[in-house]
Amino acid sequence: MNPRTTAFAQATVVVLLTVLGLLGAGAGPAAAADAPWTVSTASNDFGSGRANYAYTLDPGGELKDGLVIANHGTAPLHLAVYAADGFTTKAGRLDLVAEGARSAKVGAWVRPARPDVTVEPGGTAEVPFTVALPGDAVAGEYMGGIVTSPVRAGEAGGRLGIRIRLRVGGDLRPALSVTDPRVRYSGTPNPFGKGDATVAYTIRNTGNAILTARQAVSVSGPFGRLRLRAGKVADSPPLLPGDTWKVSVPVHGVTRAVRLTATVTLTPLITDAAGSTAPLTGVTATAHHWTAPWALLLVLVALCATAVAVLRRRRRTGEPQPEDAEKERNSASASSV
Repeated sequence: MNPRTTAFAQATVVVLLTVLGLLGAGAGPAAAADAPWTVSTASNDFGSGRANYAYTLDPGGELKDGLVIANHGTAPLHLAVYAADGFTTKAGRLDLVAEGARSAKVGAWVRPARPDVTVEPGGTAEVPFTVALPGDAVAGEYMGGIVTSPVRAGEAGGRLGIRIRLRVGGDLRPALSVTDPRVRYSGTPNPFGKGDATVAYTIRNTGNAILTARQAVSVSGPFGRLRLRAGKVADSPPLLPGDTWKVSVPVHGVTRAVRLTATVTLTPLITDAAGSTAPLTGVTATAHHWTAPWALLLVLVALCATAVAVLRRRRRTGEPQPEDAEKERNSASASSV
């Protein structure tokens, strides 16, 4: 990787994360604290003062839009302009792949009119771009962005960009699944005490729409008895199609009920381009864990063993001894004579 690409990959992306990570972000230009420029959407037939770009386009379709760059500094700015695919970070935020990294979707379908631009101090420049879908583009929702960054590595500002949310025409099939559900139990030596359970699982976006998962977790004993619900579990971040999100939920005060059942329920939440959110049909998964109260079982085994020993001793005490039996037989013989 060349030094400029490395610098871009490591640059601060505070504003980019803000603009791209919030579906309902307010309108206005994007700016970073140390960047001498801002970026905003162009005013055209799509509207003015847009917070981000949102399109619906059929496979093979094409449209044109623009990005406006304003230089608030005292020196000319030479900025690279490029499109990139989006992805969800391990921290649950939306980011864009670095310049030079391969993009196969939005980053490949969005083409700036030029790869770089120079903006004079106090001036603005508009960079037109084209969104052109291949004829075999798969239906669904995609996320990416158009980004600006200094051409020369090490200059202040990092990356500034605006989100592009693209809906490719066709059937929308939103779906989430729960994979690898597991439950662990950490108890206490006290056979009548309570412990803590940890329910872990992975959320997978198996559909073709961007979804957030509302989560509910509970733990119960046999036949659904002694059910205990976890506290409020935060919604997952917006997950792109194919994304996964690992979750671990503690449940406190769980009774050691021989066999525990953890139940995970996800309610998919879909947000449209206007920012309205709607719940979809939920999905449920379960996991099991044996939590035998070994201390109590050992006590019971000891009590049973003691009871058996006592019974055997009583039986031996109540049986006639060999000498007594011989005397009884001799006595019976003498009486018969």
